[in-house]
Amino acid sequence: MSRLPPLALYIHIPWCVKKCPYCDFNSHGLKGALPERVYVDALLKDLDQDLPRVQGRSLSTIFFGGGTPSLFSAEAIDRILEGVRARLPLTTDAEVTLEANPGTVEQGRFAGYKSAGVTRLSIGVQSFDAKKLDVLGRIHSSHEAKHAAEQAHAAGLSNFNLDLMYALPKQDLPEALADLEQAVALQPAHISHYQLTLEPNTLFAAHPPLLPEDESVWTMQEACQAFLADQGYAQYEISAYAQPGRQARHNLNYWRFGDYLGIGAGAHGKLTDASGAVTRLWKLKHPDAYLESAGTPKSYGGVSQVATSELPFEFMLNRLRLVEGFTAGDFEAATGLSMVQVTEPMQRALELGLLETTIDGWKVSSRGHNYLNDLQSLFLPKDANRKASA
Repeated sequence: MSRLPPLALYIHIPWCVKKCPYCDFNSHGLKGALPERVYVDALLKDLDQDLPRVQGRSLSTIFFGGGTPSLFSAEAIDRILEGVRARLPLTTDAEVTLEANPGTVEQGRFAGYKSAGVTRLSIGVQSFDAKKLDVLGRIHSSHEAKHAAEQAHAAGLSNFNLDLMYALPKQDLPEALADLEQAVALQPAHISHYQLTLEPNTLFAAHPPLLPEDESVWTMQEACQAFLADQGYAQYEISAYAQPGRQARHNLNYWRFGDYLGIGAGAHGKLTDASGAVTRLWKLKHPDAYLESAGTPKSYGGVSQVATSELPFEFMLNRLRLVEGFTAGDFEAATGLSMVQVTEPMQRALELGLLETTIDGWKVSSRGHNYLNDLQSLFLPKDANRKASA
């Protein structure tokens, strides 16, 4: 492979005030004091261990995810970023995003994050309806959510995202649109708009709430997409909408099959070497186990090279989430393979109307985005398809 893909860094902060009933991320309700200092030490040891894998490369984006990263002080975030910059060069326009929950944001903290080097916030609102927030187990109020957005603007961090969900328990179309109207009034640069789904191993999966019927969900999705487009938020990914030039560059790197380091409890990484081989690696999930082993080989939950036969599916699993099209050159640069390898599934996707051709390549059709799982599954390795149908 003549040119390596862009490199990003994901930093996982695993603690929350309490676990939300719908959440399947590696997050843990905080019990006792937050081990901020020792966790920062562990993160930097973790990064030191991974450095030989990325020598000579620069970071284009950094993302603090969780959990709730805004539980950490501005001083801790500053120490992490200072440590990162001492170990890896950042591109001159590097994007640095930090996730924040309104209920954990103290007055003036956003300004401290900006001074530390954060350039973008992602604020977890989910809804502005008090009853829906209660059902979702959120610890913040509608007022706190709006105040967090105001603080972001005041701190000079107007490039922020608001996370919202729709198809919430007993939600109707006017309520879903009311959430978006209140979000847009806060002038975020970016809105993530997700359908609530019942994920395995969550409280909602064990005790399902009453969710809207499928027909109502489709109606909500279409109406919300139309509203966001009318307000100047262009859809560029299945659940992401942005003002011009405000797409989340870190997430775009994932979806374009770029590389990323992952440090922190349960963090995942994907790295390409000079030969084009792709390796996935991940760290131990539980914070206690991670803290005990950070910086040593025992901290790895696993390291696995992606088989050549799996690369087309890995690429399509990510790239097909995007509204933008892709070319044969995109596929070949990311996988090191020829498009000949996917002739059969590409033809099938075109026949089914899930893909359509463009001047220089292909893009997902509106039907394809509505049946994205079906489209992605066409690119599973043949042995995987046989197992799935057995």
